[in-house]
Amino acid sequence: MAPQRRGAPKAPEGNRAADRRRPSSTRSVRAPRDVWKKWLRVAVLGACTTFVALLLWGSLGGDDSITEVLAHRSEVLPGRFIEVPCSEDYDSHRRFEGCSPRKCGRGVSDAIITRDEARRIRSIAEKGLSLGGSDGGASILDLHSGALSVGKHFVNLYRYFGDKIQTIFSEEDFQLYRDLRQKVQLAIAQAFGISASLLHLTKPTFFSRINSTAARTAHDEYWHAHVDKVTYGSFDYTSLLYLSDYLDDFGGGRFVFMEEGANKTVEPRAGRTHGRAFPGMQRLRCVQCVHGTHSSEEEVGVATVTESLQSEFPEPAPTPSPVVTQKLKTDG
Repeated sequence: MAPQRRGAPKAPEGNRAADRRRPSSTRSVRAPRDVWKKWLRVAVLGACTTFVALLLWGSLGGDDSITEVLAHRSEVLPGRFIEVPCSEDYDSHRRFEGCSPRKCGRGVSDAIITRDEARRIRSIAEKGLSLGGSDGGASILDLHSGALSVGKHFVNLYRYFGDKIQTIFSEEDFQLYRDLRQKVQLAIAQAFGISASLLHLTKPTFFSRINSTAARTAHDEYWHAHVDKVTYGSFDYTSLLYLSDYLDDFGGGRFVFMEEGANKTVEPRAGRTHGRAFPGMQRLRCVQCVHGTHSSEEEVGVATVTESLQSEFPEPAPTPSPVVTQKLKTDG
């Protein structure tokens, strides 16, 4: 009898069905896991992006949690003075007994110049700047030297416009300028405990207008951190008078004292004066970039008068045209 061949034992139907179902079961388990991994990657990427954005925001001065505001725009300050340690290298500088700074610090006041005076002095700046203006975001007008921003350059407005200047500025304009300058000089002397008669105006002393227009030359890049005494060696005291309002006329543009731990800022307010004396080389300061605001139809920008004083006889300033020599005298 021939031997019978036996085939491989058949798997039970139930097991075969289970084998057929297993791949789809594995896929069903793997699918939620893949989705979870995908969302995890998205979440990590989003967190990293947010972190980088926060770092950039902080580096650009947008994080007010590390900024102390010395003077808010809504405050009306009769006077606030903050004394700070002088730089270590202060003793190496030439000093003049009775007039060089005996202490270092910064003061802010809304009581030296009224808002009406600020409005009137701003109109003088606007008349002068209407003759030119920078192609970039920062324009300068210096009534003492005659320097005026025009396009990408500077001109001497007294030589460039000649007799036309007599129709632009009046004697009353120059008298108002002298009066306000003397008020600020007296306030600086009182704040730092020295005689106003021992302070002398140095250069540059100027009007400035800063808006959000992109910079065209290095002179338009006003936002760089610097030290007054390094930039202008003749400076011992510096004051700044604001002629426009933060958030009403412009955004940004706050004055920043850069210090360890927390920056100190001053918010511009028309008529607000802040003066400082940091004779050493270690006190950095800057101005935040200016941008437009929706609160006004036309962007005004930061309008200021910067006055610089030194405690020695200054170098002679450039002689303006004889037409306005008498008008520019600031000592009587």
